[in-house]
Amino acid sequence: MATTYDFPDDLLAGQEELHQVRAELSALLKRLPWSVEPLDGFSDEGGWRKVERPASPGWSADEQAEVEKLRQRERELAVFVSTHRYWAEVTGPDRVDARAGLKRSGPAA
Repeated sequence: MATTYDFPDDLLAGQEELHQVRAELSALLKRLPWSVEPLDGFSDEGGWRKVERPASPGWSADEQAEVEKLRQRERELAVFVSTHRYWAEVTGPDRVDARAGLKRSGPAA
């Protein structure tokens, strides 16, 4: 039976927002061209596995700003969650189990 932890509301909210920001960033990166800067396409058919990329128009200034904004928020939330005062209350293997439980919490898990 898994241990149930009584996470503080602000820690749960921070983890949930972290899930959301990471999902938003992942979706954005999948939509954007493969290269930030404009680059020609390439094909490496002689390698052990075929690698192909179409030409990349690069990212616009707005797209770069949006990625940076999401990455900055992701860093802020990761620091908030990982250094939350709650973790001082949980020690040893229980801390590992609690952190894993928190990561699995929320709809994005």
